[in-house]
Amino acid sequence: MNNKKLFLLKGKVQNYAWGGYDYIPQLLNITPNGQPSAEYWMGAHVSAPSAIVTGEGDVTLDKLVAADPASVLGEKAQARFGELPYLFKILDVKDMLSIQVHPTKVEAEKGFARENEAGIPLNAANRNYKDANHKPEIMVALGEFWLLHGFLPEDKLKAVLTNIPAFSSLGPIFEKEGYFGLYKKVMELPQDEVNAMLRPLAEKALEGYNAGTLAKSDPAFWTGRAVANDPAGFDRLDRGIFSIYFFNIVQTQEGDAVFQDAGIPHAYLEGQNVELMANSDNVLRGGLTPKHIDVPELLKHTRFEAVHPKIINGVPAADKAEVIYPSPAPDFQVSRILLAAGETYKHVSQAPEILIIMNGAATVKGSDTLALAKGQCAFVSFGESYSITASASSLIFKAAIPA
Repeated sequence: MNNKKLFLLKGKVQNYAWGGYDYIPQLLNITPNGQPSAEYWMGAHVSAPSAIVTGEGDVTLDKLVAADPASVLGEKAQARFGELPYLFKILDVKDMLSIQVHPTKVEAEKGFARENEAGIPLNAANRNYKDANHKPEIMVALGEFWLLHGFLPEDKLKAVLTNIPAFSSLGPIFEKEGYFGLYKKVMELPQDEVNAMLRPLAEKALEGYNAGTLAKSDPAFWTGRAVANDPAGFDRLDRGIFSIYFFNIVQTQEGDAVFQDAGIPHAYLEGQNVELMANSDNVLRGGLTPKHIDVPELLKHTRFEAVHPKIINGVPAADKAEVIYPSPAPDFQVSRILLAAGETYKHVSQAPEILIIMNGAATVKGSDTLALAKGQCAFVSFGESYSITASASSLIFKAAIPA
């Protein structure tokens, strides 16, 4: 590559059913194809690696890394991770995602090996572990964004079980067996008992949802939406509805970040965000989905504890145009760069980086010169000295590895 360390990067759109139809095509300046555009992936994950533009033609990012890992990743990142350790995404959430939990690194390695030994194909519907990696993740809201995040504190959950008639029989279970006993009970209920317990609540929620009388802070709103969007309707009510009432409903605004660690149950509900995660696709599901739910495996990896949601506010970097969102994850670090027209940001990459222009236009200069418009991306290898000069007021997000 003639010692080139700065490349134009082209990501991959993922057409999942829960995605919106307009936001990502408008961001990327592409014509909608009639399919939902749920995620835009930027990274080297084997299932959808980004394309890197070189003088010799396009090459996938995983192959660029594999060709010279020490040069692309840096020796420290190569020794620790052996690959690009993160996956960068833009999400457009129109309909609720499945309730999910991610395993720790140690448990992911065990689960992946176990399912390989059992001969379960990687693309099998009942496969829990797609790789041997953990999947902590951080999201930064691009506007108003709603999500479920961890179990309610004890006093709030007790109030739910006391004040909602459908859950009256569950109060004594929570008093005696805590979060684990309560969640195990509803996740293992026979479907006919799920239907009987939830139907009165779901009917009332659907009525309010259709009438437009429910606030998004009310779990009945999301219950109504879940029933309205489920082809099964009242015949097979999704047990994920329990979690809507048992988990924190969190509203975030533009620039707010939330970190999802291993074991914390969560689900994205509505809005757009920037998401950065470890390079993994391991998901243990707990409802709001027709996909495979392995209840014993889910219970084994869920953290049964009260969660008090924390909104992460960015901290200024050395260059005040950049704000970094800290997290405990060693695999990744996301930051936001805001430049007025004519302003310049200068940096030397201490790890491989991915940049995406969310608004505006800017020129990135280093071992190459890239004029980037809204929705375009750059990949920066380790050790590159570069600058970004905005030709219009620009919002840029950057993925990197913490120092």
